[in-house]
Amino acid sequence: MHRLLVEGLRAEVAGREILRGVDLDVRSGEVHAVMGPNGSGKSTLSHVLLGRPGYTVTGGQVTLDGEDMLALPTWRRAQAGLFLGMQYPIEVPGVSMGAMLSEAFAAGGRAAERVPELVGAEARRVGFDERLLERALNVDLSGGERKRNETVQLAVLQPKFAVLDEIDSGLDVDALRAVARRVEAATTEIGLGVVAITHYTRLLTELRPDRTHVLSRGRVVASGGPELADELERNGYAAWALEEDEDKGSAPTRAGTSPEQDPFADPLA
Repeated sequence: MHRLLVEGLRAEVAGREILRGVDLDVRSGEVHAVMGPNGSGKSTLSHVLLGRPGYTVTGGQVTLDGEDMLALPTWRRAQAGLFLGMQYPIEVPGVSMGAMLSEAFAAGGRAAERVPELVGAEARRVGFDERLLERALNVDLSGGERKRNETVQLAVLQPKFAVLDEIDSGLDVDALRAVARRVEAATTEIGLGVVAITHYTRLLTELRPDRTHVLSRGRVVASGGPELADELERNGYAAWALEEDEDKGSAPTRAGTSPEQDPFADPLA
């Protein structure tokens, strides 16, 4: 049983505090959905967990099986078992997915010669056109193809925990179903723990959450079971935005806005 523990995580960028004390406790096989309005810190959380440059952690800790992740560079966090599925996967000209995964296997002491077989099997499983496997990583791929590509990488690498930053963004119904079902299957097949950052419950119809968290203004302001996601779908985030304003003694702020935006965050994150 593995455990990803986030305690009191605070972080800033360009002198502005974005995360104001985030707490999460994710175990093997669990799916935790993180939802919230635009500008609430969701993508910032994913970037900080994996160590993207430009962020300064000012408080709290992140541990994976007791090991301090914040003290490690990104590649060491990946080797420890963290995976980031990016909202907008980047192109890597000149490097194929097979070559990248082979290097990752070799660095982790795994048999790299198995990569082509594993990649082919996972591509078929999520409906990713195998002819695209020879292309440079994500080059000239559609948004949906890139997300299937990311899912293949996740399945082949078999991390302990996956942080999925709006993996449903840009997916049509069929692609969403294929990606979500593959991730859901990994929670039982390899005990994958998942932090699924999303705006919409459509992802959660296939990738079923054990816990749902509402992130607002850099803090987890509510947590509950799958029913909380359904409540958000019906009523939106207005109630929590209003509560935040009342706690601060300020005038109400329109849900979906934030007084402090992360300049490094992806658009609409």
